[in-house]
Amino acid sequence: MKVIIMCGGKGTRLREETGTRPKPMLDIGGRPILWHIMDIYARQGFKDFILPLGYKGDMIKQYFWEYKIRNSDFTIDLASGNMTTHNSCPTDWRVTMCDTGQDTMKGARISQVAHHIDTQRFMVTYGDGVADIDLHALLDFHIRSGNTGTFTGVRMPSRFGAVQTDEQGNILSWQEKPVLNEYINCGFFVFEREFLNYLSDDPSCDLEKEPLERLAAEGRLGMYPHDGFWHCMDTLRDYNDLNAMWNSGSAPWAAAAGGSDVC
Repeated sequence: MKVIIMCGGKGTRLREETGTRPKPMLDIGGRPILWHIMDIYARQGFKDFILPLGYKGDMIKQYFWEYKIRNSDFTIDLASGNMTTHNSCPTDWRVTMCDTGQDTMKGARISQVAHHIDTQRFMVTYGDGVADIDLHALLDFHIRSGNTGTFTGVRMPSRFGAVQTDEQGNILSWQEKPVLNEYINCGFFVFEREFLNYLSDDPSCDLEKEPLERLAAEGRLGMYPHDGFWHCMDTLRDYNDLNAMWNSGSAPWAAAAGGSDVC
């Protein structure tokens, strides 16, 4: 099954880091967050990726072009140019990279890579979020629902504490950053192929706008609730938090995948 990872945005809320590189290439523990997302899928058997590129997409292309060299010892004969790699760690991923424009919205990016989708259904996620999600449970949920599309919903903690008072202003309860009741979309989608008919190549076609709104209005969009770990890299604080988790040895998205032995 094809897995599309959105890699084209400019990451403007993280301009401290994305001024020089695309957000999917920001490191967690020395590897791009894009690699971590792909590893979540690959460790659960989903290894055929499509990356719609945009902002500084050449850096992503270069990373995978040099992937084997980056992760191997090697001997190079400078006279002939022949190179032999040693201790190469096999990574059996298939990665298709497509330039889909600098300012293209996500729906149009998916539409532009549709000719690479040759399966009945496909997966989509964002290039800046990691989770301890069971992808097979998500897929089973989607198939059982009979819907055209399924997204993964998470409940987020409030940014602020919450209090309840009586009419005199006396505190009845205090909760520091309680988990909100509402779900938000964290990505990790599954779509039937027919969803491609809801998209267009028009650069203004945004996945979360008309396509998903229309699908929801038709009663053909479902939500898979994920009550485990999810964290996006949206701000510098998020970037630092994810690296702190990794450096402490308590990165839930890696633990869910059983750790990684790929390059």
